[in-house]
Amino acid sequence: MKKILSIALIILIAASCGPAKEDGSVKEQIKTYKDEVSQLNIKIRELEQQLLESGEAAEGYLTPVTVRELIEEPFTHYFQVSGNVDAVDKAYISPEINGQIKQVFVREGEYVKKGQLLAKLNTSITENTIEEVKTQLELAKTLYEKQKQLWEKNIGSEVQYLQAKNNKEAMENKLQTLKAQLDMAYIKSPIEGIVDVIDIEEGELAMPGIQLMQVVNLNKMKILAEVSEKYLPVIQKGDMVEVRFPTYPEIELNVAVLRTGNVINLGNRTFPVELRIDNIEEKFKPNILALLTFLDFNKEDALVIPSIIIKKDIRGEYVYITREHEEAQHAKKVYITTGRSYNDETLVLEGLNAGDKVIIEGYSLVTDGTEVNVM
Repeated sequence: MKKILSIALIILIAASCGPAKEDGSVKEQIKTYKDEVSQLNIKIRELEQQLLESGEAAEGYLTPVTVRELIEEPFTHYFQVSGNVDAVDKAYISPEINGQIKQVFVREGEYVKKGQLLAKLNTSITENTIEEVKTQLELAKTLYEKQKQLWEKNIGSEVQYLQAKNNKEAMENKLQTLKAQLDMAYIKSPIEGIVDVIDIEEGELAMPGIQLMQVVNLNKMKILAEVSEKYLPVIQKGDMVEVRFPTYPEIELNVAVLRTGNVINLGNRTFPVELRIDNIEEKFKPNILALLTFLDFNKEDALVIPSIIIKKDIRGEYVYITREHEEAQHAKKVYITTGRSYNDETLVLEGLNAGDKVIIEGYSLVTDGTEVNVM
């Protein structure tokens, strides 16, 4: 043991007396010294382990350790999912009837109001047909009035009167249909917002179901996320969620859950969660990424230890604590039952009690019964 300790001492003296680079900067010297310290720490740990394995520790060498006294403290667990930002109000606009685009009244990026005219189809045929029907309707009205007067004087048959009346009403209905069709040729915005995309030009043919343009309102945004079904019992409407955006790292929001889905997706076993946010200076755009952090567990009187100190063997997970025996401190191996882990901390469910002193440094250098020096 004396031989090993002498070697460690020689290494330390040699390192402390090593010359610094005369032409090196202070930062370079600091880096050099840190590298030397790191190498020395590794060699010291190796020598301490050799002492432990050789049994010489019992002759007077005490393994240095650092402990943490356990106290009951709050422990929270969070999980994170990614979500997609989208506009609450957006419209993919297409015509209700076939027709050639006669005129487009807006440009991309232009702000429009609800009901504002966006484009107009060619209506010449419909307008001509309306004029023809109006002429026919005038004739039908005249015939109906004359037939009505005759019928009131008991002249002519009831069939003639009914035919005249039916013809007039049919022309009126046809005129209303044509006017409605004419109105459909005027394409208006269903919402207030910005014309983001125009997919068709004047002179091209427009058809129902084929997008002409897209209008989006950026005032209100929604965030949609797909969450694993195992979290269904812990996420409720009104729960607060921390929201961050990789595009804007400086922005952090706390937002309440607006709704949770009622159907599980069979493909990936998830359910939807929706949040609503105000658009800050219209920074958020549809389809940018959002990171949502949910609280799924909280315990006020928990026993928590660093996750890194937990070891495992065939019996299960264990840690080392210190126990006083014959006025000396010894390491004691204790098997534990662990719960959730978060931020390199693990919740202990069984095996430890408040007041126990857990070895958090030097735990890899001890075994059950090793005499230790608590630093």
